Amino acid sequence: MTLKLVILCSASLLPLLAAGQAAAQSTPANSPSVQDAPEAADATADDDIVVTGVRASIVGALKVRRESTQIVDSIVSEDVGKLPDNNVIEALQRVTGVQVTNRTGGEAAGISIRGLPDALTTLNGRNIFTAAGQAFALQDISANLVKQIDVYKTRSADQIETGLAGQVDVATRRPFDFDGFAISGLVRGIYNEQADTYNPNAALLISNRWETGIGDIGVLLNGSYSRTKFRDMTVTAGAFVPFADLAPANGTGLTGLQRIAPAPWDPITGRFVQAPGLGEWSPGLDQGLSTEAGSTMIVNGISTPYYLSRDAIFSSDLYGKRERPSGNFALQWAPNSSSIYTAEVFYSGFRGETFNSLQFSFVDFWANPQQPTLYDGTNIVRSRVANSVYGFNSGDYTRTKTDNFVYALNGKWDLGARGKIIGDVAYQTSTVNSSFMAMRTDRVANQITADFNAGGGIPSYHFDNDALLADPSVWNVAQLYDNANRDKGSALTGSLDAYYTWDEGFIRQVKAGLRYDDRKASTFVRTQDRGGPLVGTNLAGLGEDAQFTNSGFFDGRSDSPSSWVLANGYWLNQNADTVRGLYGLKTSDQLSLARVFDIDEITMSAYALVDGEVSIFGRPLKLEGGVRYVNVDTDYNFFDRYNGGARTSVSRGSARFLPSFTARYELTNKLRARFNYGETLRRPNFADINPNYSLTGDLTDVGYGSGTAGTATLNPTHSKNFDLALEWYFDRNSAITVTAFRRKVNGLVVPLTVREYIPNNGIEAGATDYFAITRPVNASDGVLKGIELGLTYFPHYLPGPLDGLGFQGSVTVLDSKQNIPVADAAGNITGQASSAFFSVSDLSYNATLAYERGPVGARLSYVWRKEFLANNEARLFANPIGVWRNPEKSLDLQLTFKVSDRLGLTFDAVNLTKSVQQTYYKFDDVGGPDQFNLGTTLLSRTFAIGARYTFQ
Repeated sequence: MTLKLVILCSASLLPLLAAGQAAAQSTPANSPSVQDAPEAADATADDDIVVTGVRASIVGALKVRRESTQIVDSIVSEDVGKLPDNNVIEALQRVTGVQVTNRTGGEAAGISIRGLPDALTTLNGRNIFTAAGQAFALQDISANLVKQIDVYKTRSADQIETGLAGQVDVATRRPFDFDGFAISGLVRGIYNEQADTYNPNAALLISNRWETGIGDIGVLLNGSYSRTKFRDMTVTAGAFVPFADLAPANGTGLTGLQRIAPAPWDPITGRFVQAPGLGEWSPGLDQGLSTEAGSTMIVNGISTPYYLSRDAIFSSDLYGKRERPSGNFALQWAPNSSSIYTAEVFYSGFRGETFNSLQFSFVDFWANPQQPTLYDGTNIVRSRVANSVYGFNSGDYTRTKTDNFVYALNGKWDLGARGKIIGDVAYQTSTVNSSFMAMRTDRVANQITADFNAGGGIPSYHFDNDALLADPSVWNVAQLYDNANRDKGSALTGSLDAYYTWDEGFIRQVKAGLRYDDRKASTFVRTQDRGGPLVGTNLAGLGEDAQFTNSGFFDGRSDSPSSWVLANGYWLNQNADTVRGLYGLKTSDQLSLARVFDIDEITMSAYALVDGEVSIFGRPLKLEGGVRYVNVDTDYNFFDRYNGGARTSVSRGSARFLPSFTARYELTNKLRARFNYGETLRRPNFADINPNYSLTGDLTDVGYGSGTAGTATLNPTHSKNFDLALEWYFDRNSAITVTAFRRKVNGLVVPLTVREYIPNNGIEAGATDYFAITRPVNASDGVLKGIELGLTYFPHYLPGPLDGLGFQGSVTVLDSKQNIPVADAAGNITGQASSAFFSVSDLSYNATLAYERGPVGARLSYVWRKEFLANNEARLFANPIGVWRNPEKSLDLQLTFKVSDRLGLTFDAVNLTKSVQQTYYKFDDVGGPDQFNLGTTLLSRTFAIGARYTFQ
């Protein structure tokens, strides 16, 4: 590890072209203004040195940070239509302080900035979102459409107030970015090794501008399409539950190795109810049950030793396909030298389908018990044999369609030579439609032998006859699950900003603005399921078309079955009404979606910002102070699916002043310091304020089901943010940056679980009237602090073929703590525990070795992040509540070769080391990846070749 840190060192990101992109017509609407800073004495010399390719992208990003008042790291497109990754999130993983998660499906799909996951997402400065969510799925933006991505770590009064993590602004190209006609085309073929598929990626940009009698006019059209077929394979050891030992005491009502179900609470006495076979233990304790050898619990009044073993073991073989059509159109008009008008339309789409081939077996039955093998010094079962075990296979098919449109008009008018007025109006719509159908087939197997960690956190298991897994005649047709959702969102947003500048005196700029946003969101859902099995029907009886048998599961990296048969998800989708008819369920002509909630939220904000400058010891100190006032008025309508659609209406409002202050001091021509204080908000997710239940039956025999519901009275989370940075631009195109930061966060939303009685719920699979309902509550405060170290180094004195070699990297060290309420089954808070923030790795780093010489460009990148708390599991079991991720890493390679000034060839390889994604249970000092291992997912390695043509 020490050697890696020395080699990989630190810094920002990868990026590409554009040194100066700051002409008025190319500044994103509503984006924070980039203030011109006095450059180091030798910095202006950069303008006389032309750099291209990978080096140009990294240098361009460094200049964005150097010239900005805020602390901002960027990705700059190396050339038209060429961001150096498959999607925006993959590009962001090399930005200082950005951590990437969720690498399944052949791509990265989630980010956090300094450990926080709720970055404000903007497109050309405009807030964007997906359907009824508060953020946009950045992975849905094709990298081919992007000119620049800015990651703002600090906030100013002229920035939109939401997003504790910061702001990610994606800038697309506009016709006035070019002097005249421009065309760029990109074609790539991407090979997904795990799925053994070849996938297309193509983009085309056409732009032109003309001088006419009514001024300059420019038109740009940019389109992109990508398709990916992928395969994800996962092996999981199930949750922990207690079992009797081989010789339980008389009077307990237990037999050898019997699973000990939890005893219910007496609502009058508040004590456990004593009954044979029921233990006095509460599922879902933060640290789980004791794992010490010889641990006991009370069963029917008798102190009884117990083992902790897994309830199940299972394999998931998921086949998926996604398509992303996207494009943007822009029309610009400059009737004179003092005004510019821009009209643009942006579209991004997503078409996805997944077929999850799930093979699931319980390992919790106690027929003819055999002595299990324990981990030394514990009561934890490492391996065991279970007889007469129930299991099921499930063919799960999901289909998703997303369409996002943004329509915008923008005008900029000069106020003489020193000021400007900017007006912007935008309307956006976003819709997500999804459907899910799953058919289970089940059986009772004679025997299963399981080693829950056979090495490296990967379990091993086999049945007495694995061949029966692929025999459709032994699998009974069992439960069916059939549901669908539709989420819709829209927003009408208008803003007006103006500023005026001075060259002398203390006040150098005054800026003010207004913003109005009318956001609407709604969600619809339908659910129908039916228990099984269907009498006298097995999978073979449905015909060969209804069957699917996988092969080659887990690439030989697990000692477990590699093939099994189950219901074909694609057949389920194509014959949905036939399948529904088998179960006596409603068919398509009878189905409809029920409204769950609709929301109308109006936000009005205003800000004032003043920039000043003074001289201290002959060096300029730049100051910026401002305040933003935000008023939010929200009307909710909720419709109770379990009470005939009864409507509940709630209106809530809030108002807050959010101050900000930034100071930037030029210590020398090459050394500068920055300080920033700002306050930000995190609005509750609309789903988190929806009080309707989402229920799952008692599928694991703990005595009750589980479910979630929102809390209509949730308040915004508020954060006070401090940043202090020191930046040394020690050489041309090279710098070292160090940033210390602290976030004091109040009103964090955390889950609280309460046992509830919910009759007439319509659940057939695992039917029950009792549920552990988890709701979000503003019941936590926390502090996140850390240090970022970044290095960008392109030496200009290397000899011969080494000339053109450079390095970029960063190290981020984080420390976080928040209080977590501890509650009893009735929801009463009985104490407080502490935990790290979710998704925060204490240490992460990235390193990019770049080379640019002649026609050859290369980039070798490595990213790594330490283990982190991903989520808390449902409170149904006896293991520690936290689900942690093992350290994650990726080694990527990118090569380019310029055949000519206009034509280039590319080669890309992602996840060269074939890293995996692993989880385990842990809370405080209890748990870990060895004895508490959970799931292991193979991550795909991909290779791509392509060609890019550019003329401008």
